[in-house]
Amino acid sequence: LRRAIGNLLSNALRYTPVGGRIVVTVSVVRDSADADTIHLAVENTGEPIPPEHLSRLFDRFYRVDASRRHSGDGAGLGLAITRSILRSHGGDIEGRTGEGSNIFEMWIPTLIVTPRSTD
Repeated sequence: LRRAIGNLLSNALRYTPVGGRIVVTVSVVRDSADADTIHLAVENTGEPIPPEHLSRLFDRFYRVDASRRHSGDGAGLGLAITRSILRSHGGDIEGRTGEGSNIFEMWIPTLIVTPRSTD
């Protein structure tokens, strides 16, 4: 899970211009079955991802446009790996654009751990 969160933060840093803003929010959401899910959102200012690319963001080796990369060497694997990690833990991720920003949200179900009896 650290790698999944690290991938999102790395992308936000890579695509946020100097003077831009990255906002990370974390909350716990309870669903109708009283199960808790961790919700983590990373929003960064900068050039929004064109809507026609949103459906392919999590495909392996997919890059919106090489000219959008501001720093670092991305191979187009980070979001695919992140989705795979989250889904293997029963979670998921989605990306969308906001007003002058990109927003990536992930959901990770919590695991209820029952302490062992010492009897």
